[in-house]
Amino acid sequence: RDRVVRWLEWLRTYGADTTPAELQRQFTSVRLGFNTALSQLDLFSEAITQRSESENGVWLSGLDVAAQDLLDLPGGYYQAPPAICLLHRGLGGAIRRARTRLPGGGKSPAAIIRIPRERMIGFGIASSLAHEVGHQASALLDLVPSLRGELADVQRRSLSADQPAWGLWLRWISEILADFWALSKIGISSTLGLIGIVSLPRPFVFRIGRNDPHPFPWIRVRLSCALGDALYPHPQWRQLAETWASLYPPAGLDAVRGGLITMLTRTIPRVVDVLLDHRPARLAGRSLAEAMLLHDRMADHLSATFHRWKADPARMWVAPPSLVFAVFGRARITGQLTPEQEDRVLGQLITQWALKSTLDFAELCAVPVRPPSLPARVPVLMAS
Repeated sequence: RDRVVRWLEWLRTYGADTTPAELQRQFTSVRLGFNTALSQLDLFSEAITQRSESENGVWLSGLDVAAQDLLDLPGGYYQAPPAICLLHRGLGGAIRRARTRLPGGGKSPAAIIRIPRERMIGFGIASSLAHEVGHQASALLDLVPSLRGELADVQRRSLSADQPAWGLWLRWISEILADFWALSKIGISSTLGLIGIVSLPRPFVFRIGRNDPHPFPWIRVRLSCALGDALYPHPQWRQLAETWASLYPPAGLDAVRGGLITMLTRTIPRVVDVLLDHRPARLAGRSLAEAMLLHDRMADHLSATFHRWKADPARMWVAPPSLVFAVFGRARITGQLTPEQEDRVLGQLITQWALKSTLDFAELCAVPVRPPSLPARVPVLMAS
């Protein structure tokens, strides 16, 4: 608007003495600038207008809070940007990272995270959200370039028989890092959610796309289990990997894919070691494992936390969203929490995160408000 007003003032003052060609040049420049502004507005408009949808609007506000918690990395390694969530059709999530270039120039002030509507239930929410946040965190820490360089060195030193496998790991490293971030934050909920989205007809589970940045589903789940076991050791990961292999046994594949899966499986332990031991410049000498390991996400600790919450549900009400996601995933895989209980309680918690965020923001921007008290009906995990 300011640019248009300045141009109109200039036109009234100097327009009569300016050539038609120059007038047209300036006019088209202003018009293109206006269209650029509309394009930038459209990036955020869907996320904003969805806030008016019944129930969905409140949930999205709560997921904004969860995304911020998932993006947090203690130690002051980066300034986390705001995150805005929205719903979209399709099976996979997506993110437009903060500080990437906007149409027409400038950088996006926030990360825009798209969550598929069909994932808005149980651990599917947690897995998709944590994975997309992982892409933003990887960019803030410059992980992809530094890890590609290290993996390329490993590839050069590896056996010639394993070269094709390392070429694929290099191609997939961005998605692998996002999966790793999700694992570190929400534990086995990440792998359970991943299985939920890649459980497809058998041909798709073993289809190796030539240009796909994602590992194909079968090996992606196996790598997720291996990374989880390395980060938070527990028999649950091996059990889950065996269950996945029983659902999609690799026997009967053609020789090319069978040989490639053998190579990839053989190199998974080395990939895990490289990832956990990687020391990017942004972490000031710390490895990814040292920076990302959260002791309260260990399987036994999560189970103990769930039992404490059963005895005193008010503790769950004030827990960080990422811890809630991790505890619920552990409870689901041990059979202590049914899908119906998880969905009901998680919905109440997401609503409370949204409410607290709104009240906190109101307190910052306006007159002081009374801190939110516990809701009249605290979620009960073991409701009949």
